[in-house]
Amino acid sequence: MKINIRSFVRGYFGLRVLKTAVGAAAAIYIAELLGLKYAVSAGIITILSIQNTKKTSIILAIQRFGSTVLALFISGVLFISIGYNPVAFGVYLIAFIPLAVRLKIADGIVVSSVLVSHLLVEKSISPYWIKNELLLMAVGAGIAILLNIYMPKIESQIKEDQRKIEEKMREILIHMAETLRDQSVYIGEEKLYSELEILLEEGRERAYRNLNNYFIYESRYYVQYMEMRIMQFEILRYMRSNFARFYMTFEQTELVAAFTENVALALHEYNSAEGLIEELREILNICRNQNLPKTREEFENRAMLFQFLKDLEYLLEIKLNFKNSLKGEYLMKFEK
Repeated sequence: MKINIRSFVRGYFGLRVLKTAVGAAAAIYIAELLGLKYAVSAGIITILSIQNTKKTSIILAIQRFGSTVLALFISGVLFISIGYNPVAFGVYLIAFIPLAVRLKIADGIVVSSVLVSHLLVEKSISPYWIKNELLLMAVGAGIAILLNIYMPKIESQIKEDQRKIEEKMREILIHMAETLRDQSVYIGEEKLYSELEILLEEGRERAYRNLNNYFIYESRYYVQYMEMRIMQFEILRYMRSNFARFYMTFEQTELVAAFTENVALALHEYNSAEGLIEELREILNICRNQNLPKTREEFENRAMLFQFLKDLEYLLEIKLNFKNSLKGEYLMKFEK
């Protein structure tokens, strides 16, 4: 049996773990080649700088380099003024940490302080040691950025997320139609909603990760898609909470149930929902033109029916607004 070594390594260790191990070793090796003291620190910086996306890796490296410059300046002033002792290091932390937080470079506090500790141990802020610490940061963060240039494409996974999300939403709508007909709630309803919520959370996380892996070409399409489906999920959850209160005539029930099934069957990525919205408004007109309710119970049921249809309309309008927000190639894929 043949074994794909690359697939085995990725599956067993995980790409980020592999990058971290290789990067840390490479950073230490390069730091030693450059003759830097405390070369192991370069490896630690690489470990802390490996991220899940290209953008976060670069942003983090910039923040940490900025925090290192600030830390070296503050500690240098204090070591000259107070001396190379624990008190000076404590005062440095009191001054540095709040300033780093205010300047939004707090991610570099720990790494920068480790580099400052080298000055404390060596009892020197000479140009040699300042250069040493800056190069340790440059090597560690630089290796992390180089390794993060390669990120596996995850669009196929996002497409699979979309398929599963739409399948669950379709199932929910079909069960809603069945409930309208026979007035009995699907026994697996709670599990269905929970599974959909998990799929939406995972899909949104992957969509944002995909977004942050691009610099020149940036597409927010998948992020917008996931946010749109999450909004629709909230509408479905609201509709579910009111479901037990429906008691309608057969004619009304069948009309709304049939339309709900149509929505379920037409639910997919490139359906703009325009046609469904037109159909829904025709149904609303039919309901408005029916005879006025004769009893209080009939009036309440008619009001709940109207609210159910308005919720469906809002759910469809969310999809239409999503389509209208798109441009270029994505917009061209939509059907009415």
